Amino acid sequence: MSKAKGGNGGAAADDGKGGAADGQRSRAASAGGSGTRPRSGAPAAGPAPLTPGRIGIYVLLLVAGVLVGLAGTLVQAAWFPGGLVLALAAVGGLFYGGTRASGTTAGALVPGAAWLVTVFVLLSDVRPEGDFLFGPGVGSYVFLLGGIVVAVICATAAQMRTMGARPGRVGG
Repeated sequence: MSKAKGGNGGAAADDGKGGAADGQRSRAASAGGSGTRPRSGAPAAGPAPLTPGRIGIYVLLLVAGVLVGLAGTLVQAAWFPGGLVLALAAVGGLFYGGTRASGTTAGALVPGAAWLVTVFVLLSDVRPEGDFLFGPGVGSYVFLLGGIVVAVICATAAQMRTMGARPGRVGG
C-alpha cells in the first residue's frame, strides 16, 4: 500500500493533520480550513475598545483643540503670513498627532470638533462692545477654512489607515 504525497492523502490516510500525509500540512489546514489566506496587518473588525487610557487621550485632545483654536486665532492675525502658517501647522500637528496617539479616526475628530466649536461659535461672535477677534481679510478666512480642510484630511487619512489601505501604485 503506497501513501499519497502532497494532496489530501485520501480519507483513509487522514490522521488529524488536516488531510495531509507524512506530517505535511495541507494548504487548507494552514489557513484555518477555509482555503483562504488571512491578510497580514488587517485591523480587527469593529470599533476600538474604549479604555480609560483612550478616554484620557480624548480629554487631552479636547483641551488641546480648544487651546490651539484660541492661540491660532490670536497668532494668525498678529504676524500675518508667518502667523497664519504657524497656526495651520499647529492645527495639522494636533489632528495628525491625535490620530497617531489614539490610533483611531476619533483622534482627529475630537480635537477637530473642539477647534471648530471654539473658533466658530465662541470666538467669531461679535460682542455688544464691538470686539471681534477675526479681522476682515483673507488671513481669517484661510485660517477658518484651512483648519476645516486639515481636519477632514487627517480624519480621512486615519480612516484609510484603519481600513488597511496600503500606499503604493494602483494595479502594481
